[in-house]
Amino acid sequence: MFDTKIAIVLRDDLAPWQELNVTAFLTSGIVAQVPTIIGQAYLDAAGNVYNPMSIQPVVVLSADQETLRAIHRRSLEREVTTSAYIEEMFSTGHDAANREVFGKFSPENARLVGIALRAEKKIVDKITKGAKMHA
Repeated sequence: MFDTKIAIVLRDDLAPWQELNVTAFLTSGIVAQVPTIIGQAYLDAAGNVYNPMSIQPVVVLSADQETLRAIHRRSLEREVTTSAYIEEMFSTGHDAANREVFGKFSPENARLVGIALRAEKKIVDKITKGAKMHA
């Protein structure tokens, strides 16, 4: 049905609140990159209007820190733009602070807790190799 795939990979040692927080932030990055993945508003039987959502399913995976680093490296090598969230961002309170702390790390020393990408299905599968379906 879709030529592309959206995948979010979370580090496998996060608390449930962190998993949800990171997933929400990473998803917003994908939507910002590709706004056309948002469909039409939803209407219920009573005529109430609800926000539109993604027209495409999102696969949520998990991986250990080393696999997450490999996924990050492979995405950079293939020049696939990603959303990335590092551990230090849990202690910030707003976007400017997130970007400031994010800018202090490189791919080699960032403590990634999540990464999201959208690309051709085969490319996403190759990049996310080693990650498992999130439990």
